[in-house]
Amino acid sequence: MVNFSRQSHSALAKWLWTVDKVILFVSLALLSIGIILDITASPAVARRINVDDFWFVRKQVFYVVASIGIIFILSLLKLKTIRRLSIFGFVIFLGLLVLTLFFGFETKGARRWISIAGFSMQASEFMKPIFIVVTAWLLDCGKKYDYFPGMAVSIGLYGVVAALLLLQPDVGMTLLVTAIFGLQLFLAGLPMFFVSVLAAGGVVVLFILYFTFPHFHARVDQFLYGSDETSYQINRAMEAFQNGNLVGRGPGEGTVKLHIPDAHTDFVFAVAGEEYGVWLCLIIIILFAVIIIRALRAALKETNLFVMYAEVGLAASLGLQAFVNMASSLHVIPTKGMTLPFISYGGSSLLGSAIEIGMLLAITRKNTASEDKDAL
Repeated sequence: MVNFSRQSHSALAKWLWTVDKVILFVSLALLSIGIILDITASPAVARRINVDDFWFVRKQVFYVVASIGIIFILSLLKLKTIRRLSIFGFVIFLGLLVLTLFFGFETKGARRWISIAGFSMQASEFMKPIFIVVTAWLLDCGKKYDYFPGMAVSIGLYGVVAALLLLQPDVGMTLLVTAIFGLQLFLAGLPMFFVSVLAAGGVVVLFILYFTFPHFHARVDQFLYGSDETSYQINRAMEAFQNGNLVGRGPGEGTVKLHIPDAHTDFVFAVAGEEYGVWLCLIIIILFAVIIIRALRAALKETNLFVMYAEVGLAASLGLQAFVNMASSLHVIPTKGMTLPFISYGGSSLLGSAIEIGMLLAITRKNTASEDKDAL
């Protein structure tokens, strides 16, 4: 029998007393909300593709269980192990991003998915948290060792990752990774002059992307002028929020899932708004805010630069992705095929978010940073 007292030296007891229980609990709450929404949103989608009503639900439950396992295992690890796994994972998923360009299958004009052993995988969802941790380690080493060009190496790796994402093309993920990487560079002391140059360059790049990638061009035009099939989906989503009002129409009573093909993925927030009302939407927003604010508060108190860079990057990644999904559904920004972490249907999205939270829990554990001695 495991002794869970503070005096116990077992790994599980140490984990129990050092892990951030608030972030862990909130993550599990988001996973639970995701299952509830998938049960109500996915049957209509399943009928359209002629499979069993609960086909998506069963798959989602499997991925949720796997996600909980990943969160638990990663949160047990020491910083040294997290760094080593991130470097190994970076090499693996960089290779998968390259293979996706040649052997991936095309969906909606983009080649972002690759099939491995019968499972479809979006490698970029896994690369995102891993790249954040690798960047944090490189920037930290650049500060510790004068001979190591950590910032230059991280910029080079960013260029490779961004190029592979744009070749798919996945403009949204590229912009997300760019924003997080820019934030980490700023924290690492990048001079304000270069920050201003990068910001101006980002605006120029957006214009180039607008005229270079037809899909990105169409999304922006739809947002500005309201045309094409995407406008139909947005209009339906806005109707769903209006129909839901404060308390919602009731579980299973929504109609948006009958009209939007991506109701269980990109527009799951609209399903929540229609069937459960404003109150559930606010709960979802608050839960994400709790994770982000708690992680940022911990980062402010941190003296270990690797931990600080990683905490801020992982929290920003989760927050920005959630914002993009919810703001797209509310027609605040152009639509982007980006999932709502922990809630949208999808194995790659769920497992990628689990890696993000698992690593965040590992690096925010009490006394973990103080025990960290080595660069690797």
